Amino acid sequence: MTSRFKTAGFDGAEEVLAIDRLCIDLQTAAGPRPVLDEVSLKIRQGETACLVGESGSGKSLTSLAVMGLLPPGVLNVRSGRILLQGTELLTRTPRQLRGLRGDRMAMIFQEPMTALNPVMRVGDQIAEVLETHGRSKGARLSRADRRARVLEAMEQVHLPDIARIFRAYPHQLSGGQRQRVMIAMALILEPALLIADEPTTALDVTTQKQILSLIAEMQRVHGTAVLFITHDMGVVSEIADTVHVMRQGRLVETAPAERLFRAPEHDYTRALLAAVPSLRPRAARDPQTRPPMLDVAVLDVAGLGKTYRSGGFLKPTLAKRAAEDVSFALRPGRTIGIVGESGSGKSTVARCVMRLIDPSQGRISLAGTDITHLNPGAMRRRRQKIQIVFQDPYRSLNPRRRIADSLIEGPMNFGRPRDEALARARSLLQTVGLTADALDRYPHQFSGGQRQRIAIARAVAMEPEVIVADEAVSALDVSVQDQVLKLLERLQDELGIAILFITHDLRVAAQICDEVIVMQQGRVVEQGPAGRVLVAPRHAYTHALIDAAPGRGWDFAACREIAPLRPGA
Repeated sequence: MTSRFKTAGFDGAEEVLAIDRLCIDLQTAAGPRPVLDEVSLKIRQGETACLVGESGSGKSLTSLAVMGLLPPGVLNVRSGRILLQGTELLTRTPRQLRGLRGDRMAMIFQEPMTALNPVMRVGDQIAEVLETHGRSKGARLSRADRRARVLEAMEQVHLPDIARIFRAYPHQLSGGQRQRVMIAMALILEPALLIADEPTTALDVTTQKQILSLIAEMQRVHGTAVLFITHDMGVVSEIADTVHVMRQGRLVETAPAERLFRAPEHDYTRALLAAVPSLRPRAARDPQTRPPMLDVAVLDVAGLGKTYRSGGFLKPTLAKRAAEDVSFALRPGRTIGIVGESGSGKSTVARCVMRLIDPSQGRISLAGTDITHLNPGAMRRRRQKIQIVFQDPYRSLNPRRRIADSLIEGPMNFGRPRDEALARARSLLQTVGLTADALDRYPHQFSGGQRQRIAIARAVAMEPEVIVADEAVSALDVSVQDQVLKLLERLQDELGIAILFITHDLRVAAQICDEVIVMQQGRVVEQGPAGRVLVAPRHAYTHALIDAAPGRGWDFAACREIAPLRPGA
């Protein structure tokens, strides 16, 4: 995609959404605490307004207020107005709001697997929107007519094999397909307002491009006003007409997209843009400065493959190759990145390397020891040398355990005294930018970025030689992402840790990786130094990944358009 800032305004278009000086309070034991303060914005028919800012800035809170989904007794509207096509929403009853949802306003949530009902077929879930919310448009359709409408909606969002997907459950679909189902549900009644809350955050670049193009296509067909919530400034540069920047519950800057990207006025906006990693790879590290140990691989993988087999009694055996013939040598203080679309085999390789799953073929050598076929007991003794940081720290940290217990558990299991492990935990928290009082708190008391720092501290507490980072920054906003990446690099420089970095974000790969492996459908299609693979790739698939990267024609830190990175040009 290329930047598409519109030159025409929306002054003559119908005003679909108007938020006027909205204030929301969080109810606490100490009394109400303001979390949204004097927020005002307007969106007209056919316009895309992007709401950007760090986690906790109030973006999603604003969207939930519009949809009437604020938890009662926890978050209360203190003052302000929300008008949907002239209808005041804050005075509507729950029953009246239910009539407006789906019919005149709809929402696409960030995680479709959470938003969709896991025990209900996809087609029935879309049909439920027609049955529950479509009555005001006279949509008392027969079962056959509802099915026809659902299949038509699924076809409009370019789902493949719609008859099969109609009968499928959410877990049987890919992430991109689930998000398309959410879009079909949101748009089947042609609402005037569509709210998209981080709908592409966890998607790879090619799927993300498809989803963004799909939303734009639906917008052109139906004239929908779109409120798009995101922390990805590359995405904003591709789709926005107007940008609203939020910080700590307040709007700090509102401007047409082109003006904001060329001449941001607020320091916070400039900081957000400066935090966006460049798609152009960083300069390669000077080989002369490497210590001698860098010539010895701490993780050596040769011919790694994983095949899943299904079937059994009276059923044919089916084999699916998730990874095939993957080889690399990772040295201390270096980072190898594995990139590719969802389902390309990236995480399968990471789990095989960690021995969380057993490889079907190949060899894995860790610090000189072949761990390919070690039994669980022997592997447990080796696990200190290799640790993993998962994508979602909230799910990987035990919600019922204090941070201190999570940090000291591993070292104590390997014989370190409790007092010594606690002292090390305090030191590590300071290293990752947190204070020692965090030891006595629980995961839910931290932001997403802070939880990821804790997850990194937990991995480093084991004094590993290798850290596997599996999409460790994909769900973080750009400023927190920048902090976590710098933290990983600093730890790498200080401790000589080798990092295997799994990501679908080419910008991140360009800034942290020394070598890049590109995977497609389980196979390595390209491999080499990051500066060569991302600037002069040899495979068409790598070209496609780079072409799909949002905002590739912008140098965000310099606030200027640049010649897009055109591999091989």
